[in-house]
Amino acid sequence: MGSSKKRKPMAEINVVPYIDVMLVLLVVFMVTAPLLMQGVKVDLPQAPSQPIDNKDDEPLIVSVKPDGSYYLNLGSDQKKAKPLEDITSQVGKVLRQKPNTPVLVWGDAKVEYGLVVALMTELQSAGAASVGLVTDPPSE
Repeated sequence: MGSSKKRKPMAEINVVPYIDVMLVLLVVFMVTAPLLMQGVKVDLPQAPSQPIDNKDDEPLIVSVKPDGSYYLNLGSDQKKAKPLEDITSQVGKVLRQKPNTPVLVWGDAKVEYGLVVALMTELQSAGAASVGLVTDPPSE
């Protein structure tokens, strides 16, 4: 017999192309993540508070500007002010279909306290079990 050795097939996987794909996906997600969290620009008050547990459901965010206008992150016209009745009816519809949807209020720091309390009361009467307030962590 000849002295030629039989070559065993290589069973290794070349992972370099997968790393390249993963890095491209990472860059894509890093760029698109800030675009997914869109809301009306308000100056959030700063408070040292604990973050809420983020569930699978996309939160409903009601923004309040200093002039007392309300905005909802639902539908096509998110940048258009809506009356409080429209917002509570839309929130009520969503909560009837998905009762565990978190409801958050983005109130500008200059908004009157009474407006935020009235909004939270209306949202709770629309079916929101609890309404969270969004704050900026204090800058150190």
